[in-house]
Amino acid sequence: MSSVAELSIDSIAAGGDGVARSDGLVVFVPRTAPGDRIAARIDSAGRFARGRLQRLIQGSVERTDPVCRHYDGDDCGGCQLQHMSYDAQLRAKRGIVNDALERIARVPNRVEDVMPSPSPWRYRRKLTLAIRRRAHGPPVVGLRNLANPDDVFDLHECPITDPRIVASWREAGLVRHLLPDERTLSGAIRLDGDSLVLVLNGGRTWPSAAAFAAACPSLAAVHWYPHGGGHRVVVDRRADGTPVASFQQVNLAVASLLRSAVVNRVMRHAPETVIDGYAGSGENAIALHERGVRVTAIEMDREASAYSARFLTAPSKAVAARLEDALASALPASVVILNPPRAGVAAVVCQELERARDTTRAILYASCNPATLARDIQRLPSYRIAWIVAFDMFPQTAHVETVCELVPEVS
Repeated sequence: MSSVAELSIDSIAAGGDGVARSDGLVVFVPRTAPGDRIAARIDSAGRFARGRLQRLIQGSVERTDPVCRHYDGDDCGGCQLQHMSYDAQLRAKRGIVNDALERIARVPNRVEDVMPSPSPWRYRRKLTLAIRRRAHGPPVVGLRNLANPDDVFDLHECPITDPRIVASWREAGLVRHLLPDERTLSGAIRLDGDSLVLVLNGGRTWPSAAAFAAACPSLAAVHWYPHGGGHRVVVDRRADGTPVASFQQVNLAVASLLRSAVVNRVMRHAPETVIDGYAGSGENAIALHERGVRVTAIEMDREASAYSARFLTAPSKAVAARLEDALASALPASVVILNPPRAGVAAVVCQELERARDTTRAILYASCNPATLARDIQRLPSYRIAWIVAFDMFPQTAHVETVCELVPEVS
């Protein structure tokens, strides 16, 4: 059932949609800003509804013209807030974090401000594109439509990404016919220092792999992860590159600010031992090890764990395992760092940390998902938030990075 109604947008929800209310119904409308007065087509379902912007009756003062041609032209799903001024984006992200803390974690703590990115544009050091073969013509190499993620459009520009990466994707697009003959693929080009690295996922055979790499001289490395598992190095001319498939923050400047904040908060506790959970390539672990702390870096990606092990000498060590499998044997520790993916930590991790509350001075939890952060805080009732701050790791999008310090409750 659908209808058209005039709505006033009050706030921005997690995910980036504007929030309005109509006859007691909460309506989520993409590409709107707080203060907008709009006409929208509403598709209702229970207490919530989706709205589609039909007409802007009166635009908010928080609106601005999107920079990217794909934002409106192709309804690109890569960004959600490009139609809002940067200050308005920061206010919206503060609201998203605080809403999760209040609604899910039910704690009194609030984020006062979101630390801005030194640059709200050209900050991304990694760009992942979808590759779709069509019945006729070359494959489409680009991003997904916001409303229909199965619809992929050819990418011509991406103003939030480092221009070198975009240029390299254009170069790869010229020889897209040399990619594996598969209907669905994905690829990511990232900067490793100043070297460009492509990781291609999918396909069962790639007979033209060497020809593709030779036709893309901007790429220092091409790695292929075929369907069904395995890893093939097509070419890698880097002298000492980091692991190609492990997680890395896309905004180097903000990641450096965040890492400094985490390490400084950890060191305030004068720790003898630290567990770095979801350690990745070990940036936090290595920084703490260099300060004389005994660190156990736990990371399930074996390639990333092996990389960090090169810098962690005994008694520090790297453990290649899932945190939920390795945490119990690694405890006790003075401080535990958690930096999980968007899904948050497994329930058993919270259970182990609850058991270790008498020996744990603090937990430093870095999260890219306020909802799962709030859920996990609620799973740790023996701890309270001593410090919390948000960082705008992802300008122009609805995503935000939050770091909080949890300390045991004093009974």
